[in-house]
Amino acid sequence: MAKAHKKLTMLEILKRGIFITIGAIMMGVALELFLVNNAVIDGGVTGISIMLSELTGVSYAIFLVVLNLPFLILGFKQIGKTFVISTLYGIVIMSITTQYLHHVEPFTEEKLLAVLFGGIILGAGVGLVMRFGGCLDGTEIVAILLSKKLNMSVGQIVMIINVFIFIAAGFVFQWDSAMYSMITYYIAIKLIDIVVDGLDESKSVMIISNEYEEISDAINARLGRSTTFIMAKGGYSREETQVIYVVVTRLEVAKLKSLVHEIDPRAFLSFQSVSDVHGSNFAKKNIH
Repeated sequence: MAKAHKKLTMLEILKRGIFITIGAIMMGVALELFLVNNAVIDGGVTGISIMLSELTGVSYAIFLVVLNLPFLILGFKQIGKTFVISTLYGIVIMSITTQYLHHVEPFTEEKLLAVLFGGIILGAGVGLVMRFGGCLDGTEIVAILLSKKLNMSVGQIVMIINVFIFIAAGFVFQWDSAMYSMITYYIAIKLIDIVVDGLDESKSVMIISNEYEEISDAINARLGRSTTFIMAKGGYSREETQVIYVVVTRLEVAKLKSLVHEIDPRAFLSFQSVSDVHGSNFAKKNIH
């Protein structure tokens, strides 16, 4: 029997609502006070809405809700009710924010500054919404659904969709606006990664050495990090050994290398970036 999904508590719902509200308002601010008045657009449904507004004279806040609704209905069963409701709420808040700020003068008319600061605020806002279980654009829902059928990642599908949107922007606005929009999109994507994954990037390390017990004890004593032994067998030698697995912060990488090579200069170390680490085992212990 499948386990029932855990229901969100009122505190979790309130927390999610507050941060999605903040993120949606940030995106609205980025669009109205930095980007749209400088003929710079975002990708996805937002970009399409801004272009349609330019062509028809109808507020793009209306298009934001109307164009996103079919995607939300499409994703309701396959992606989940909570995600769709969170997304719809975020889109409505963003639309209200853009409508409210529509007649406010932009912070700057210097396009480069608008692109830089608009991209940063937009990316941070979208990242905040994504971190708390929603999104602000229906194309991401389409990408999630298509990725299940196509041999492509969600990111690749979104990128392809946005390439066509930015090409269309070149015809609706000017080509330099389309190019500025691409730069904005790139900045926003980087900020989304930072907000969703966090700044505390760690490194997972695999250490292969015959001195695995001594190395493990040294890591525990001098770095205060727990280690895990993984049974392995050499592909060439066919000898069984233990591989040490440990997760450290970026600041501890140099010390770890020095510590391991002190004990075994021939030890093999493999490093991999880890964007998010949870669990009490990662907590740093006292160093002897």
